[in-house]
Amino acid sequence: MSKPTDIRVRAAELFFLPIKTRMPLKFGAQVVTRALCARVRVRVEDGLGRSAEGWGETPLSVAWVWPSGLSWDERETRMQDFCVRLTDEIVAFGESGHPMELGHRFQMQRLEAIRSELNRGFGEELPHLAALVCHSLFDLAIYDAFGQLHAQPVFDTLSADWLSTDLAHFFESPDFAGKWPAQFLTPRRDRLPVWHLIGGLDPIEREDLTGAEPNDGYPVLLRDWIRTDGLRCLKIKLRGTDAAWDYARIVHIGRMSIEEGMNWLTADFNCTVTDPAYVTEILDRLLAEEPRIYGMLLYIEQPFPYDLEANRIDVRAVSARKPLFLDESAHDWHFVRLGRELGWTGVALKTCKTLTGALLSLCWARQHGMTLMVQDLTNPMLAIIPHVLLAAHAGTIMGVECNAMQFYPEASLAEARVHPGLFRRRGGVLDLSTLRGPGFGYRVEEIGRALPVSAARAGA
Repeated sequence: MSKPTDIRVRAAELFFLPIKTRMPLKFGAQVVTRALCARVRVRVEDGLGRSAEGWGETPLSVAWVWPSGLSWDERETRMQDFCVRLTDEIVAFGESGHPMELGHRFQMQRLEAIRSELNRGFGEELPHLAALVCHSLFDLAIYDAFGQLHAQPVFDTLSADWLSTDLAHFFESPDFAGKWPAQFLTPRRDRLPVWHLIGGLDPIEREDLTGAEPNDGYPVLLRDWIRTDGLRCLKIKLRGTDAAWDYARIVHIGRMSIEEGMNWLTADFNCTVTDPAYVTEILDRLLAEEPRIYGMLLYIEQPFPYDLEANRIDVRAVSARKPLFLDESAHDWHFVRLGRELGWTGVALKTCKTLTGALLSLCWARQHGMTLMVQDLTNPMLAIIPHVLLAAHAGTIMGVECNAMQFYPEASLAEARVHPGLFRRRGGVLDLSTLRGPGFGYRVEEIGRALPVSAARAGA
């Protein structure tokens, strides 16, 4: 049954914002030196003709969503084309409802059909994960517009007062009858412990410096980052194809972490491992030779190929040693369910796979006793805001990962003037207290960012 608060999308305008990294980021087998953020403004309208605008933004993270031998430019261009197509499709969809209902319906009814159509004539398909990333900025903007229209923060609109359908509808399961997303959220926290990312090319010691590093006032060496930002949590990117290098990297960073009074580490293998023994042997060696470092490892992130259906690896040997979190594999709650059957114990949520998908994964995971993290996609500018707000309501195992301030801090200077606590980590935490008001609390007018010429428009 519909509600008078339901909305439909009447217009959308798309922008692309290119940015460059100050330091190269080793991501799996690829090195990232630039990024393209897609930003959209949507206008929504309720049944009474009242309207409001909302904003959504996501970096089109080519290396993360589409590992491939295709050129970076080809993959990025095809993702841009997908976003342009979605600008029309989101308006043409024409359905009304709560943003979560609209996001779910669009994914179920239209997203895969559009992806299939745009893949015709190409030798390699744009992956489903890439399609989700392209959809995510529109999904976020619709939530923001809904909150703006009804003068409510987004995460206060996830109850029976606003949604027409309970979670049993989304999950097609009586286990969720009479349950709503709000019941699975925690009270908002305005101060979150923050994780620092250590990429595969990041210099740790002075002998790692090449002379090509920037001299821009920001730290370069890991120890300087730790001291400058008061860090307590480090995420270590590993190769997953060189056990000796991976073990040595963990030990090197772990010993420095102990010297600097760090609390927690996590290891991210970026989908490159195919045999659980690769991970268990590293963990067992750490336990025997470096027990304190082993104890500091809070969880292990996504060692295995992200296509769970094609790679049904029993991972219980790993999760018996440390909590094991799905990341790239957690496209939606269906994959979270499959992951749990295979032995995964936690889920790393990302707003870049749509807030709708993240919320449904959160609810399903909590109902089934899985733990949660909220992981970054090197989110700059507006993209960081829904990301940290999700973490503030998700009850994560430990804070949130945020690394845009490491790799392109200058990209967010306009937003940092309004939200300084989000773009500078102080005392090892982020401060969300400036995020107030309806929607996501972006305060776009105060930020005043000049945008490029729009790449696409639809509606009026």
